[in-house]
Amino acid sequence: MNAKARVSRRDFLTAAQAAGALILGVRLGRPASVATLDNVGPSFSPNIWLSVATSGDIDIWLAKAEMGQGVYTALPMLVADELDAEWSRVRVLQADTKPQFADFLGTGGSSSVRSSWEPLRLAGAAARQMLIAAASTEWKVSAEECDTEPGIVVHAASGRRAPYGTLVEAASRLQAPSNPKLKARSHFRLIGTRVPRLDTPAKVDGSAIFGADVHVPGMLYAVIARCPVYGGTLASYDASRAKSVAGVRHVVPVRNTGVAVVADTTWAALRGREALELRWNEGPHANFDSSAASRMLDDFTTHSAVADVDDGNVTKSLETCHQRFTATYSTPFLAHEAIEPLNCTADVRQDRCEVWGPLQSSGAVQRDAAAITELPLSAITVHTTFVGGGFGRKWPVGFDFSSEAIFVSQAIHQPVQLFWSREDDMAHDLYRPPSRHVMNAGFDTQGHLVAWSHRIVAPSLRAQPFSDGKNDEDIRRGLDKWATEAPRNIGYRPANFRVDFVMAPVPVPVGAWRSVYAPQTAFADECFVDELAAACGKDPYTFRMELIGQKSPLHRAVLEKVAQKSGWGQPLPAGRTRGIAVHKYGDNETYVAQVAEVSVDQSGLVRVHRVVCAVDCGSVVNPGIVEAQMEGGILFGLSAALLSEITFAGGRCMQSNFHDAPLLRSPQAPEIEVHILKNNRHPTGIGEPGVPVIAPAVANAVSAAIGCRIRELPLTPARVKAAMEAKRKIPG
Repeated sequence: MNAKARVSRRDFLTAAQAAGALILGVRLGRPASVATLDNVGPSFSPNIWLSVATSGDIDIWLAKAEMGQGVYTALPMLVADELDAEWSRVRVLQADTKPQFADFLGTGGSSSVRSSWEPLRLAGAAARQMLIAAASTEWKVSAEECDTEPGIVVHAASGRRAPYGTLVEAASRLQAPSNPKLKARSHFRLIGTRVPRLDTPAKVDGSAIFGADVHVPGMLYAVIARCPVYGGTLASYDASRAKSVAGVRHVVPVRNTGVAVVADTTWAALRGREALELRWNEGPHANFDSSAASRMLDDFTTHSAVADVDDGNVTKSLETCHQRFTATYSTPFLAHEAIEPLNCTADVRQDRCEVWGPLQSSGAVQRDAAAITELPLSAITVHTTFVGGGFGRKWPVGFDFSSEAIFVSQAIHQPVQLFWSREDDMAHDLYRPPSRHVMNAGFDTQGHLVAWSHRIVAPSLRAQPFSDGKNDEDIRRGLDKWATEAPRNIGYRPANFRVDFVMAPVPVPVGAWRSVYAPQTAFADECFVDELAAACGKDPYTFRMELIGQKSPLHRAVLEKVAQKSGWGQPLPAGRTRGIAVHKYGDNETYVAQVAEVSVDQSGLVRVHRVVCAVDCGSVVNPGIVEAQMEGGILFGLSAALLSEITFAGGRCMQSNFHDAPLLRSPQAPEIEVHILKNNRHPTGIGEPGVPVIAPAVANAVSAAIGCRIRELPLTPARVKAAMEAKRKIPG
């Protein structure tokens, strides 16, 4: 969905008359009215946003996936505040793929709140206005004389009060307002407060339904044996031993890429898969390894690049400047490593298809199901469960986990729950692309920055065979603007400024990873700025503020806040150093600055003790959710900065589980402080922007601790110790 789409208020709203329920719908993302709603009785139907029942209870429908980021609470808060609902009577229901939700069933890009801020508030405001109109008509007073308290319409002059439930039938007969009046911010009751998350109780007591909790009568369980080398195909298989395993019901070839074993239990399916006799044609990439990928990326740094931004004359400025600095930074492949492995349940019948799963885009799954089953979209229903971490991996792409479940169910004519083990997930991920970043900067005789260039060398996400971006004009000329998005938004831009891209293909699939390319590019940008500060003999914070000047007040604001709250410039405990970084998250208008306090021991082990974070994400719906997302992003980014790397040999991923692809553990987690800047800007994204800043902040602190630069991630003890030893060998 285009998060920047702007439509008129009139086009946002429509109402349906119903006996016993007041129902409103809003269309997000494109200028069109909601289609005519189905006939709805007292029970709520999943093609609407809001239902007020005669009991006074309120149902709010959620068309985004709850992946831990808090939309299950934040989005209903928008509706409920404008409705002036009694929060304890609000129930949240997950939308499925009915036509009314077709435009907004994708969850990604930190877009949920910012794209829903006005539409969902308008839905609540319209309902409130209609309830007031119903009461004022009954009381024979002007609507302007009436107001609301949570769940009640009040007429102060007469003292009359009417609970919402008593007004439902009368309100349902009214015409929905085309231009409902939104509350002034000073009248918010819920927005901006720490409303407890609605999904927490169910996740604590175990009643929350995740993908693997789905059970359909008659359901079987399936796992798939896949070629261990990307691009390989199935040469032959013998299913006889697998079929002899107790509980195994079917063995099904899957599109020449693997073999599915279907059984009464997951355990039986896994044992049956182990018993399969398989022979693979490993294809042209059987010798691919990480060293080859590294050499290729290094070689491509000198290839012709395609510019995204090319202001002034960077080449001439660098040639004629007083001082020129250059550096190259490297980042590795990474896996998503969501705690919940991939899974999906499908039930394909002759005339319909139903799918359940932890999905970031149920709309995309519906379209895939239509292509596989050749059924019309109207015959396919997709239900989204809670998602145990997505980070971009649970957005359906190509013939992947959800498509596999649909294919297998269709083949055996029974409902199937397809399960990927952790090892399956790690070995067949859509990995975060590796990258190289060639940085150049030039200064004049007065020490002013006069030129800056950032060349990104990486595989393209949008050029993947399964991406709709492959037909994009930029992609055809070799530019992936997702990769260049963050660098073109730095706060230091001089008059001579260039960001360009070299597309470097790799023989394994790459995919969107939490905050996409921003962690790689921010690492390069913010570490390079630190190097420039050191070369100029200036404090890293002061140097950044001088470079930004008055060009970007929002960059300055988060830097000032984080410096103040971290005690920048004040003494630290012995053995600790600080590093600082700031970042604007793409075109999202979210600004984040972080300061990391670290220590480094003689073995090269980096310990992060404290992280102070300042964030400006515009208007805040729920401060507790913002803090949690920043904390989660910092910890997620720390795992990548200190521990994580995916390597290949013989065409195979060399990591299989958390023992050799570790995530940050609780004892390694730092103290984290989050400070939210308050303003009345439109809300921006919060699920991803905490990730990109932490790696450069930590790397800058490590460089301050050991007295030399490390330009490659992750900052493993071996890598840090090697840098320390190399420095000791340098004379002087």
